[in-house]
Amino acid sequence: MTEILVVGINHKTAPVALREKLSFTDSQLARSLAYCKECSDVGEAVILTTCNRTEIYAAGRENNSCLEKVMSMLAEIKEIDTAAIRPSLYQFTQQEAVEHLFKVTAGLDSMILGETQILGQVKEAYTKANDAGCVNTVFHALFRQAVTSAKRVQTETAINQNAASVSYAAVELAKKIFRRLDDRTVLVIGAGKMSELALRHLYDQGVKRVVVVNRTKSRADKLAACFGGFSEDYENRQEWLVKADIVISSTGAPHFVLKKEEIASAMRSRRGKPIFLIDIAVPRDIDPQVNSLENVYLYDIDDLQAVVSANMKEREQEAKKAQVILNEEITAFQVWFKTQEVVPLIAALRRKAEGIRQDELTHSLQKLSALSEKEKKYVDNLTRAIVNRILREPVLRIKEFAVEDNSQIYAASLCHLFDLNEDVNSQPDWQEQPAVKDAEGGLS
Repeated sequence: MTEILVVGINHKTAPVALREKLSFTDSQLARSLAYCKECSDVGEAVILTTCNRTEIYAAGRENNSCLEKVMSMLAEIKEIDTAAIRPSLYQFTQQEAVEHLFKVTAGLDSMILGETQILGQVKEAYTKANDAGCVNTVFHALFRQAVTSAKRVQTETAINQNAASVSYAAVELAKKIFRRLDDRTVLVIGAGKMSELALRHLYDQGVKRVVVVNRTKSRADKLAACFGGFSEDYENRQEWLVKADIVISSTGAPHFVLKKEEIASAMRSRRGKPIFLIDIAVPRDIDPQVNSLENVYLYDIDDLQAVVSANMKEREQEAKKAQVILNEEITAFQVWFKTQEVVPLIAALRRKAEGIRQDELTHSLQKLSALSEKEKKYVDNLTRAIVNRILREPVLRIKEFAVEDNSQIYAASLCHLFDLNEDVNSQPDWQEQPAVKDAEGGLS
């Protein structure tokens, strides 16, 4: 019986300093997959490595031995003391391992609930493992079903449709004010990480005109270049307040960099044209009194965080709907998985019946030597049809009892009744079975 195992570490169980130690480079990943491929206790393996998690999925005959091989691989490839990291590792087997993969792929186990990037990362991990020869029938079916379920979650729920970060919340608010953003001009004051994140979200929404001002001009040049924009001297920010539709401010200044008087002056030149101000600095960059000005919309970090908090509550509600979808897909996989356990039994039963048919056919045809080749072929087809007809119902019953809790009792009884133990045990090793691929040889 094939057993499924996952061993991992993530943002919930370990700090970044420890997660970094278990992060795989491309060369380490290739070596690790090669290690697993050569290991007799590990029949299939997929290694998922992201900034927030590292997980090794493995399938073998026995989980304990499989686990020890995985730990040995980590010790060898990552050159770490596995005993020291074990307290931070989580381990799931069988049903729990399957459920964990489905939740991870759908973004329900992510730092940001419902995020979609992880789906692509899971598909990439599968592809690399498949290319390395580490994926077989079980993991092909498992990861294909996990990807299918994640796509259903994305299309059948709204779990990823509400901003879950401060920078993205700012963009969502801007869209509510301007409806479309592709024809808007964005002024960015400061060239730090928060400015870059907000600007990236705006760029993804089609913003084309970007101006960056920063006290250090070289940093402004670099950030502007990333988004096809241009930089201006910091002293020219007042001029661009008149031209910009959206202003993102995130500096490290201990005082306001935009005061009410400056904004009021810009608004007179703008003749009341609306301006959207995003202050994501701590301490604040923009004087909160600008809210009293007409057609000025200011949101600071607390305002944006409130939006994120409300959105996260909505995502949590959508996550409940997502879990229902996952449960359906997990059940479908489990039915398939349990059915695979009786495949050797079905094959052994068919071989037994076919052997009997061939023996009797050969014996009978020796006595019917007068038959023509066409008549012999007819007799061959007739006996094959009889055997298939007899086996049809038993095979269906075998597949049905495979999903029941006492399936092992039924299997053992069938083996005993038809004396199939030797035939079942003589099946080719499961590792040697070719992986079943879709039309493109991978996950779609």
